[in-house]
Amino acid sequence: MARPYWSGQIQISLVSFGVKLFTATESKSEIRFHQLSRKTGERIKHQKVSSGDEGKVESSDIVKGYEYRKGEYVMIEPEEIEQIRIPSKHTIEVTQFVDEGELNPEFFEKPYFVAPENDVQAEAFAVVRKALQSMKKIALGKIAFSGREHLIAVSAATDDKLPGMMAYTMRYADELRNPKEYFEDIKKVAVDEDQLSLAKELIKRKASKFDPEKFKDEYEAALREMVEAKVKHAPIPKDEPVPTSGKVINLMDALRKSVQGDEVAAGAGKKKAPAKAAAAETQKGIELVKPAKAQKPRKSA
Repeated sequence: MARPYWSGQIQISLVSFGVKLFTATESKSEIRFHQLSRKTGERIKHQKVSSGDEGKVESSDIVKGYEYRKGEYVMIEPEEIEQIRIPSKHTIEVTQFVDEGELNPEFFEKPYFVAPENDVQAEAFAVVRKALQSMKKIALGKIAFSGREHLIAVSAATDDKLPGMMAYTMRYADELRNPKEYFEDIKKVAVDEDQLSLAKELIKRKASKFDPEKFKDEYEAALREMVEAKVKHAPIPKDEPVPTSGKVINLMDALRKSVQGDEVAAGAGKKKAPAKAAAAETQKGIELVKPAKAQKPRKSA
C-alpha cells in the first residue's frame, strides 16, 4: 500500500480510532515543459541567491523568516514549526455532523481516501462509517498539515462495495469572495412558465447517470499532437477562431426546437432514419441561430 499522507485519530466525543489519509488524486498529464533560452536552446537553471553579497545560497542554509518590522526578520527553523502545539496535527476532533446535501460545492477543496490504521481499529471505523452512510451525514472537524489547519469533512465512500471513507479539505468562509459583488448587477427577469416547462423537459431528456470514464482531457491530446508534429517537422494544426453566432430569434422557439431536435436524435438511436431525413431534422434544431459567416476549412502551419 502507498505511504499515507497523514496518520492520526478521528475522535467523536469519547470514541476515537486510528486512521490513515491517502491523497485521492494524481496528475495524469504526460507532457512536461522545460524553460529554454530562445537564443541558444539550452535549459534555464534557477539559482537561489541572497539579496546581499552572499551570492548563491544552498538549500540547507535557507530558513523561513517573518518580517516583523521593515527590513527586520525573525528566523524560523523547520523543527520549530514541527513542534507547534496544536491538537489537529494528530487528531480530527469531530465538532458536528451535517446533512450530505447541506455543504455547497464551492467549499470543497481536495479529496482523500480514509482507511483504518490497522485491523484493531477496523471495528470502530466500520461502525462510524455505517452510521454516516445510513443517516446520510457528514462529519466536520479540523486537521493540520502542509503548514496550516484545514476544515475537513469526512463521509462514507459513495460506493457500497468499498468499505472505506472519504475526507475532503474545505475552504473557510472568509476564503471565498462575496458572490454579491459578481451577481448583484444581473438583471432580474420574470420567468415565463411555458419556457420554464420546456427548459425542464430539455434537462430531463439529457439527464443521465454520471460516468466519469466518459470525460477525457482533450487538451492533453491536442498538446501531444502539436508536440509530435514539431518533432517530426510536420504541419502544426492551428485552432480556428470560433465564429460569432447570430442573434437568437426567440427563446421559446429555441427551447421548443431543442426539445424537438433531441426527440429526433433519440428516435434515430432506436430506429435508423434515411440520411437526408436525419440531416433535415438536425437542421431544425439549429436553424434559429443565424450563422455570422461560413467557417473556413481547417488550416495547417
